[in-house]
Amino acid sequence: MSYFEEIKRSMKYISRSKKTIFLGQSVSVPGNLIFKTLENISKHKKLELPVFEETQLGMSIGLSLQGYIPVSCYPRFDFFILSFNQLINHLDKMNKISSNEFKPFVIVRVMVGAKKPIDAGLQHTQDYSKEIKSMLKFIDVVELKNKKKIFSEYKKAYLKKKSTVFIEYSEKFY
Repeated sequence: MSYFEEIKRSMKYISRSKKTIFLGQSVSVPGNLIFKTLENISKHKKLELPVFEETQLGMSIGLSLQGYIPVSCYPRFDFFILSFNQLINHLDKMNKISSNEFKPFVIVRVMVGAKKPIDAGLQHTQDYSKEIKSMLKFIDVVELKNKKKIFSEYKKAYLKKKSTVFIEYSEKFY
């Protein structure tokens, strides 16, 4: 299977739970590659949001605390940075600072924009994988560079109910 097909397969697997909800920009309407990976997911499992990255991750944490399994989708790593307050100060540490009372489980999908066939520019193509790994203490960060590991990595996070940031590479979709 191709990189794209493995991502779609993973999203279909995660969507089997009645509690799964996909949220972000272009999850319900066309606009980026994330939309295409969710084509086979029921519309009632998708929540289209405006561009407000920090609020999106805050909503994802809140949904998780209510028993949902949010898959929070960010089409560009460059703008995902705006959600780092929620990611680093809340999602990453909530379990510890609440003495295990709150255990949010959020799957985050973030894409590194392509430079080929057309370079999307500096605001859309940066990869901050190294930096985010150094900032997070308890959340896993998985760089999906090898298509053979995509499904197993998503499945592992899902089964362990462990918040994870998955970094996808749009150049590999082509």
